[in-house]
Amino acid sequence: MNSDLPPKLRRGWTTGACATAAVKAALHGLWGRGVPGEVTITLPKGETPIFAVEEQATGDNWSEAAIIKDAGDDPDVTHGALIRAHVADAASGQGIRFLAGEGVGTVTKPGLPIPVGEPAINPVPRQMMKWVIHETAEAFGQSTDVDITISVRDGEALAQKTWNPRLGIKGGLSILGTTGIVRPFSCAAWIASIHRGIDVARAEGLTHVAGCTGATSERTVQALYGLSDGAMLDMGDFVGGVLKYLARHPVEHATIGGGIGKLTKLAQGARDLHSGRSQVNFDTLADWLGDPDVKSMNTALQAYEKHGNTMAKLIASKARDEAAKMLRDADVTLDIVMIDRKGAVIARAD
Repeated sequence: MNSDLPPKLRRGWTTGACATAAVKAALHGLWGRGVPGEVTITLPKGETPIFAVEEQATGDNWSEAAIIKDAGDDPDVTHGALIRAHVADAASGQGIRFLAGEGVGTVTKPGLPIPVGEPAINPVPRQMMKWVIHETAEAFGQSTDVDITISVRDGEALAQKTWNPRLGIKGGLSILGTTGIVRPFSCAAWIASIHRGIDVARAEGLTHVAGCTGATSERTVQALYGLSDGAMLDMGDFVGGVLKYLARHPVEHATIGGGIGKLTKLAQGARDLHSGRSQVNFDTLADWLGDPDVKSMNTALQAYEKHGNTMAKLIASKARDEAAKMLRDADVTLDIVMIDRKGAVIARAD
């Protein structure tokens, strides 16, 4: 066996899967002989994970169960969060009603898959919970008139580390997931959140959005244009995720902001600017600058320290050309804002 191979990363479970498991356990407490110590659910693609019940309680016509979220080896802010389901019998004919408990957000802006005023429990988790309710109600001979309240311990604080405040989800986290499974270090969830940010901006009628590679460039670009929080897309390294989606869902004006290193990679055609997935080609950079010494440099910043504004303007222009290719022929005015480490603008291209 090759000992140099990286270890296999452990997958985890989404907040939607954990909430569904908590609902099933709580329903057993409401209609059966008590909340079980563990529960199995069926995910959309047929997987049947087992969840341990961390906490439980029952009362007159209600029951609760809580699950600790295990995100596997994914660096998820909700890893270890306690997700609780409170279920209660409801009035005949009401059907299934979802409520936001403490730590679960409420949608306040249009453009998301859940209407304004509803708990931030996404469509697939809602459907998973409905399946469990119908299945369990049939097993125990009960009606499906049920109130479901989902809460997350410390969810409001955790939500500040997510995109929820910017997306207009107030009061806590979203209950998410389309497969029920968290793939370790997957880029898909981040890119999906970028897309939802664009959807919300468009639904609010915003005409200018910006994607920046980090907090410093974001502050500079936001102040430069006087943009609202809702116009700022949490792009990170996924410039391709922003621009390819804008190509299909355009706004009038888009700005890409970042430092010399990230924007040099964009100028050289990278769609993902993460250091582990793209690198500056110093041979190419040396050719652009007409300076063979650049070939032996370690960072784009070294080249910038030597060539200054000449390099900054060149890279900004080439970065804009590459970004425009990703927009295809979309009717979007595009500009690039390059900053130094202190946040000062050192080049712009529009």
